[in-house]
Amino acid sequence: MRQQNSVGQRLRALAVVAMATAACALAHAAPGREDLVIGQVAPLTGTIAGTGDEYVAGGAAYFAHVNAKGGIYGRKIRVVVKDDSYKPDQTLALTRQLLAEDKPLALFGFVGTGNVLALNKNKVLEDAGIALLAPYTGAQDLREPVNPNIFHIRASYTDETARMVEHLHTIGLRRFAVMYQDDPFGKSGLAGAEAALQKLGLKAVARGGYDRTKPEEVDAAVAAIAPAEPDAIIMVSVNRASAAFIRKMREKGSKARLFSISVVNFKELLKNAGEDNARGIGISQVMPYPYSSLAPVAREFQMLMKQYQPEKVVSYASMESFIAAKILVEAIRRAGGNPTREKVISQLEKMNSYDAGGFKVSFSPENRVGSRFVEVTVIGPGGRLMR
Repeated sequence: MRQQNSVGQRLRALAVVAMATAACALAHAAPGREDLVIGQVAPLTGTIAGTGDEYVAGGAAYFAHVNAKGGIYGRKIRVVVKDDSYKPDQTLALTRQLLAEDKPLALFGFVGTGNVLALNKNKVLEDAGIALLAPYTGAQDLREPVNPNIFHIRASYTDETARMVEHLHTIGLRRFAVMYQDDPFGKSGLAGAEAALQKLGLKAVARGGYDRTKPEEVDAAVAAIAPAEPDAIIMVSVNRASAAFIRKMREKGSKARLFSISVVNFKELLKNAGEDNARGIGISQVMPYPYSSLAPVAREFQMLMKQYQPEKVVSYASMESFIAAKILVEAIRRAGGNPTREKVISQLEKMNSYDAGGFKVSFSPENRVGSRFVEVTVIGPGGRLMR
């Protein structure tokens, strides 16, 4: 009888341990197993709709992959995407709506300098205590002074223009001009180019801007730059404006070397400027080359885009948002089974030399710029992008 009681007591003790273990696991898996909501506001219509579409697609592929594997501690990721048409006032209104109605854990993949500056000016992120990871902008105004709520994974426009100016100066070019979008985005790139030139004891021989709402109307920029006969022109402009400017400069017989910052897609330049005009155009890049399988993250990106976003474009922009999604998922994982906005910010700032697969990012309490990687690519024969 005592033996039976002893066996029963041991079984009850084991059952209590098992129940406690299960309860602990369930707690770690997140109470209620609600979706983890991520908010994204991007231009799916308007002047840079193609860029916005790509920037949504890359992240969507990785989030779909994570959900297919069971989510994060059993909770699925749900991304709420709003279309702001690249209009800062819409970015502001839609972000406020998203925060009020969907209550996201973090924000991700916004597009545009003026768009994100609108959030800063109105203290939207600060008041909500929420992180914005990987805005598609390299503006220095969003990096200095440090905004603790914004985490950048791309190099700044200052970094990009400095790399281009140094490269062109090395091959003997001295007469530089800058074509830019007349808004905070373009002016940030203009300032970066002029600062890089100043370090070399040079000044821009000409500069010309265009209206962000009319990207194909670049005649004023051409008229300001062409007469100065520059050796090289740095373009801080979106796809349509860059293509129009290239065509018109070539029509005027300009032989200047044309270089663009990373926000353009070389395939769009080929389509809209023509292969002959686009050949030789240089483009700075801030992400790993997405068209080969050399980097582990590029292989993973290509595989998951084919699986989850087969109709979407493989590009630097979709690669960037894919990498951003990996970083965000890792931060949420590290935040544990009951993540909060505050915990996500804390885990992001603790990421030091996080390797996304051949692309490393490092944040800290004092640093919100995760990477300063820049390389120069060139559109070559046959419309191929060469490194």
